[in-house]
Amino acid sequence: MSGHSVPQPALDRMVPFSGHPVVVGVVPDQDPLVVRVAVTLARAIAAPMLHLAYVDPSRYPVEEHQDGTVRHAAFDSDADDDGWCDLEALLTAQVRRVVDGEVPWRFTYLAGRPDRSLTHLARAVDASVIVVGTRAPGSAARLKEFVEGSVAAHLTHHQHRPVLTVPLAVVDWKELRAPWGR
Repeated sequence: MSGHSVPQPALDRMVPFSGHPVVVGVVPDQDPLVVRVAVTLARAIAAPMLHLAYVDPSRYPVEEHQDGTVRHAAFDSDADDDGWCDLEALLTAQVRRVVDGEVPWRFTYLAGRPDRSLTHLARAVDASVIVVGTRAPGSAARLKEFVEGSVAAHLTHHQHRPVLTVPLAVVDWKELRAPWGR
């Protein structure tokens, strides 16, 4: 067991909602509802900036910067190291279609574990809240979530900011099954 204490959520650690940025986790082909909810929240709390971020799990952070950005590299040294640039352009365009003109925003391409990377960004920009969507429906997504856990659950257990989880699929209460079922 570790000898150090981990800072716990408390009123004196809470970042006020009003006037603080909102961080949003995005993924390719994500339902625009996640970003629309984040935009609505950002407008409601007069957030000065909406920080949208994709975390690439096939890359790792080499250096973390004070503004929340990272210099990153591929885990696979034989991989095409510029392939991420195409994904960044695709995601920026995807976000632009939903957000442009609504609120000031910035897209950041991150690397590593989504929960850690989004937490780093939220700390760096002093965000009041982190917004994420639920996993896409389907048995592969349910199995992945069962094995790895959800990003929202990891975020709520490993940092002190509130996490707003936007539901993307609803399951009838009568049909609740184990994550590996169907």
